[in-house]
Amino acid sequence: MNQRVAIVTDSTASIPYRLAEQLGITVVQLDLTIDGESDDERRVPHSRLAEAMRGGLPVETSAPPAPAFFWNYSDAVSAGAEAIVSVHLSSRLSATCEAARTAAAEVSVPVHVVDSGLCGLGFGYPVIAAAEAAAEGADEHTVLDLLHQRLNGTTEMVYVDTLEYLRRSGRVGGGQASLAKALSIKPLLVMREGELHQLSRGIGPERALRKAVDQATNTSPGRVSVAAEHFQAPQRAKWVLDRLSGRLSPAREPLLEETSAIIGAHAGPGAVGITVTPA
Repeated sequence: MNQRVAIVTDSTASIPYRLAEQLGITVVQLDLTIDGESDDERRVPHSRLAEAMRGGLPVETSAPPAPAFFWNYSDAVSAGAEAIVSVHLSSRLSATCEAARTAAAEVSVPVHVVDSGLCGLGFGYPVIAAAEAAAEGADEHTVLDLLHQRLNGTTEMVYVDTLEYLRRSGRVGGGQASLAKALSIKPLLVMREGELHQLSRGIGPERALRKAVDQATNTSPGRVSVAAEHFQAPQRAKWVLDRLSGRLSPAREPLLEETSAIIGAHAGPGAVGITVTPA
């Protein structure tokens, strides 16, 4: 796809492959290591990852190296791009933005590296909107304005069955995780200022997810796009999406996707992410 502004993101955006290909979005893969064996996350079956996590095998994630971004940026320039908008997961969760900025300094056209402050489809939907604008011929400033408007208006929440996996990756404290496990509390988290914060708690998955749907619909007036992503919990995610769709009347077909394996490695099996973003 030959266009003035190229759109680059990373695999944690959870954008469906078919849609990324259709819109010409370049997706740079993060690395996933299971018990010492590393690969691009897209090549790791989610079932294998979930089994490893439940079995207590060591799981690590890592940002792409700067050269991975450089070669993708170079390919965009060779294809005729006059500017690049490169959008990535929160810099408080990963070094991906840092690697992208290192590569951007070596490219011959302007590269705007955007720290989304979000993860998953929370920034995947804004990336899709930016790519649609770029495909229609918008210049870099128009694309960036639209992108920031969508990012700033997005509500993103994450339900997890347990805080244990987030504790292992340093995202929550050990005491908090132990208390939640002891009381069978199902935490509902929200992305705020680039980090995960506990929004509320429920006894059992259904109560926690009902709170998530209520919160998402109460804070998201107007035309919106909605999505539910999950890690090994398709029925749970569909339950959420059906209720969101009924209460919000989405402006576009809602997305129901299995999340990036990188996100799954931190959130754990059974996790569900909810995204509501302006349309």
